[in-house]
Amino acid sequence: MEGEGVLLAATPQRLLLIDITKLKINPYSELPPLPVFKVVNLVEEELPIGMRFFVRDSKLYMVGGKKPRVGLSPEMLRDRKKLRLDESFGYRGISPHVYVSDLTGGPDSITLLRKHPISMLAAKPTPIVTEIGGKIYVLLKTPWHRHRELPTPTFEVYDPSSDRQQWEALPEPPFRGAAFYDSSPFDVAGHSVVGTTLYVLAWSLCGDGEFYFSYNVNDKIWKFLGKSVDEVPVPYPLRPLFSGKFVPAYDDIFIYFQFQHLGAAWIPSDGSPTRYQVLTEVYGDYYLRDGYPQSGLVVELGEHEMCIMMPFLTAPDIPLEQLSDDIFNPTPLRSILYMATFRVKKLNSSDQACPPKLHKTDDASDVSQTSHHDNDVKDGTALKPPPFLSITCLSKGFYNLEAWGPETCDVCSAFFHRWGKKWRKHGGLPHLAFSGPFEKKGTRSHLTTKISQLKG
Repeated sequence: MEGEGVLLAATPQRLLLIDITKLKINPYSELPPLPVFKVVNLVEEELPIGMRFFVRDSKLYMVGGKKPRVGLSPEMLRDRKKLRLDESFGYRGISPHVYVSDLTGGPDSITLLRKHPISMLAAKPTPIVTEIGGKIYVLLKTPWHRHRELPTPTFEVYDPSSDRQQWEALPEPPFRGAAFYDSSPFDVAGHSVVGTTLYVLAWSLCGDGEFYFSYNVNDKIWKFLGKSVDEVPVPYPLRPLFSGKFVPAYDDIFIYFQFQHLGAAWIPSDGSPTRYQVLTEVYGDYYLRDGYPQSGLVVELGEHEMCIMMPFLTAPDIPLEQLSDDIFNPTPLRSILYMATFRVKKLNSSDQACPPKLHKTDDASDVSQTSHHDNDVKDGTALKPPPFLSITCLSKGFYNLEAWGPETCDVCSAFFHRWGKKWRKHGGLPHLAFSGPFEKKGTRSHLTTKISQLKG
């Protein structure tokens, strides 16, 4: 790897610190636990679950979420229909609070979450969090919880660098207003950021389809763009249908999930047509398992290195005769995670014009080699456009997301944190052999782009 660090991943009930140097290329039939060396159980710490986080100025901020009642069983905690909230906390159990920890120390410092003195202006159970121009914007995903309308403001901003240290209410999105489309309630199904503009895909909960909006942080104005994704005036991969990150070494290479498909887009800044490449080397094994995919995340690890995380539900590892056929009390599905790390290199023009074939090895399971393409060639004619990236898969495989107990199938937020000089001098990660679930002894858009010059 290009640098030492730790991958922070928030599931609904836990904050996991993952040692990415111990990730391997695992057979798809295996389900080992993630190489986690520290975990915070939010339920045991009596913190809200389902929080999203952002990182700013070497601090980890976790926002929103829901506070469950004390004493709920693991099965009730993972089942949204059975989850009961502590209504004495926040707004009827919905959290407006922010929790913060220090990233400049070691694992104990990162996992020591303290309540920030400044809370959001309104509670948000599943907030959408994004950074624009150094400020943190938080948008309510769904306007209702258990048939109750949630309080306003549904959209607010926080500036960590400001001396005021307070949240500011922003104009309510038009799809939250009673005058828009006969008061149909909307769920935010996707978002993206290009430059100083936030683009939002709002999905009608009454079955009226999808609607696209934009919000510019400079003029603080919402605009309704239309009911087609083609109305969003940015290159196609940067629209709210996609979730991904730019490769830090290249300001025009975007790694993305579109629904459950992984690909790369080359988006020239001069307005030339966008090119696409399917990353079969990284994601091909995913299709070997049956399951119900959730929302995937793309994480930057270094200048050339990236990570993907795709949680999904699959059948439990029990005999078929033990599966419940009761539709009102079905056997719970198991939460697992497909995870891969890989290195990205841009090919020069000669490599793109005549890409070499993938070298075949005697061991078909050796997929860590570098491949320049996944093109099939028939009668000397390429069936797909030539690739523009060389991909080296460093690790990939399936992991048990419930090694620490039943878990809702989601990765809310993820971020790779590099150790500072002070921590590296003390040895970096503790050298622990991971052999099973961590036993606690005490004490997670989507898309954020790094280019603003794109005009569409």
